[in-house]
Amino acid sequence: MTTNFIKDSLAEAQEVLQNYCSDSKIIQAIENAINMMSDALIRGNKIIACGNGGSLCDATHFAEEMTARFRNNRCALPAIAINDPGHITCVGNDFGYDYIFSRYIEAVGQPGDVLLAFSTSGNSANIISAAKTAKENELSVIGMSRASTTDNELSRYADIFIGVPHQGYADRIQEMHILTVHIMVQGIEYKMGLNT
Repeated sequence: MTTNFIKDSLAEAQEVLQNYCSDSKIIQAIENAINMMSDALIRGNKIIACGNGGSLCDATHFAEEMTARFRNNRCALPAIAINDPGHITCVGNDFGYDYIFSRYIEAVGQPGDVLLAFSTSGNSANIISAAKTAKENELSVIGMSRASTTDNELSRYADIFIGVPHQGYADRIQEMHILTVHIMVQGIEYKMGLNT
């Protein structure tokens, strides 16, 4: 039974990956996101990433691979994940959990920066608040979520929307998100001439 469970899980992951890879709109959206972030960095702007739970881990993973390294050594690139517990608990306590990301963007976001927002549902109130604040402050927004746009509020605020074609549990969506994070970092390095 354990072997069948493992095989079934791997088969489901493979199916989600195949659907993701075969969607030309997703491939184009990832390329557009790479170009948007590269252009922002070349201008001297930064990327701010946010998400909840596992999605915050994806946002943090993106930021650390930008500021440290991906596959090879190169210059540090300006990216921040909103994961400071002091900030999160202060804003959550004083203003409410819906504002933990938007207050940070209001504080440090600059016109021309890019918000990379992760939400597997596409409807997390604090992510939507962050996207709205980003737009109000002239930041571009890249939304990472599931494919549905009919009940996915993040897709309405994203300049570029990357949606995983899967309506099941969030873990499969997050698996595609972390793969996309790696592709985007590699693509940014390539676009900026930093890969060796």
